[in-house]
Amino acid sequence: MGKKGGSRHLKRKPAPVVWAIKRKKYTWIGKPSAGPHETAKCITLTLGLRDILGLAKTAKEAETIVAQGKVYVDGRIRRDKSYPAGLMDVLAIPESNSSYRVLPSPTGLKLHPIENEEARFKLCKIEDKTSTKKGHVQLDLHDGTNILIRVADSRKPVEDVYHTSDTVKIGLEERNILSHAKLAKGVPVLLVGGKNVGKYGRVLEIEESTGQKRREQLVTVEDKNGNRFQTTLNFVFVVGETEPYISLPEAK
Repeated sequence: MGKKGGSRHLKRKPAPVVWAIKRKKYTWIGKPSAGPHETAKCITLTLGLRDILGLAKTAKEAETIVAQGKVYVDGRIRRDKSYPAGLMDVLAIPESNSSYRVLPSPTGLKLHPIENEEARFKLCKIEDKTSTKKGHVQLDLHDGTNILIRVADSRKPVEDVYHTSDTVKIGLEERNILSHAKLAKGVPVLLVGGKNVGKYGRVLEIEESTGQKRREQLVTVEDKNGNRFQTTLNFVFVVGETEPYISLPEAK
């Protein structure tokens, strides 16, 4: 019988470019488990603890830390050393009283240290919307989860104020919506892909054209120094209404 499924092994050279690792010193590296984020947009817990944070010298040490239940991702204990932590996920290590948020940077995904208060929530981009049989609205989020918006009257869903590419601030304990930031001119955004990945600024203009997919629309962003750059809407992540909900390295 032939082999089924994908490979469970991964070499360092063809590993995702978002992994800040030494590619020629060793041959192999752990492959992410199947989960909410695709391989090219996440890091494993082993990689985070050993290569990024330096809390472990070897993969075995990192595996032991994870297996002992000392690492939380989005408020839940994760014991899988290959669990994929992706964009905006919150990684916490209560024993050392430290918390981090997965953010993009020009050199790859990084673990940005955050205060404990900020570790109680995460930001999720609305990728899609669907309607249930009972007329309620389901928001499909970038991290693979979804949230149900209950409406009193499906013919006039006044509770549905959400649109694709907007951002919702999610409380990690109760999985409830704390705030909602719409995609509009003037809002703070973080670029999560393209040649300007990791940069932060405010939306100046969104170019709309007939027949063009919304994800491919050009967005002009201006940073705090007055520099302007363009990217597609697919790479724009709204991080607040007037000010960012989260701390950002680029915003300092």
